[in-house]
Amino acid sequence: MEHQLDINGKSFFVRDEGTGPVLVLVHGFPLDHTMWREQVEGLSNCCRVLSIDLRGFGKSTGPVDGISMKDFADDVAEILTELNIEEPVTFCGLSMGGYIAWQFWEHHRDRLSKLILCDTKAIGDDDAGKETREKVAQRVLQSGPEFLTAIMSGKLFAKRTLEEKSEIVNKVLQVIRNTLGESVAAASRAMAARPDFTNRLSEIDVPTLVIVGAEDAISTVEEMQSIANGIPQATIEIIPNAGHMAPLEAPEATNSAIRSFL
Repeated sequence: MEHQLDINGKSFFVRDEGTGPVLVLVHGFPLDHTMWREQVEGLSNCCRVLSIDLRGFGKSTGPVDGISMKDFADDVAEILTELNIEEPVTFCGLSMGGYIAWQFWEHHRDRLSKLILCDTKAIGDDDAGKETREKVAQRVLQSGPEFLTAIMSGKLFAKRTLEEKSEIVNKVLQVIRNTLGESVAAASRAMAARPDFTNRLSEIDVPTLVIVGAEDAISTVEEMQSIANGIPQATIEIIPNAGHMAPLEAPEATNSAIRSFL
């Protein structure tokens, strides 16, 4: 089932499959809900899977200028309200989706039962990182997102994926090409402004699954292990032959880890 939800001047696309405990899937930058297609197919027999297009991405629309990670988290809460979902959910976010997960925990704790953090970071950007994100924002506003496909392809995927699964790679790169420049710029600036969450990890009071591709060059195994070590009820699953896009690169291993955790 697909929803197009009109909420307070915004319109959100949500794919809604299965029944049972609710699993909310929140995509990374600058992607959309389709990065979760293998999880929707593989997990909707054990839970109700909601894959969301964030504001300004995919088929979701709304004002993006000055948006923050908290705004994205608030949007997810509004979507749950609109769908009449009152029970606490499992929130699963990849990369930028993980940054949103921190905010969802902080501001919507009553709606959260479990966390799944895929290939993400707790630490905030340093000055160099913020400068890079601002350069991305300015360039994408000037010339569109095409340049990102060359920059990101080698970072998002493991070597084996790039060599043997070109269809997966090409679909992701096409999503990037199709994303509005204004949304990419706004999200890039929002990530630069996100708070450092490293010193808050010990406060996370829900069961948490940390998933990382063994070859992730953006959120390394070591970095993800430190996140898992910092959260009292966390376990970590390292996915072989996968990079930053582990759920898409190695769906069977990722789905098995998620299913066991749920």
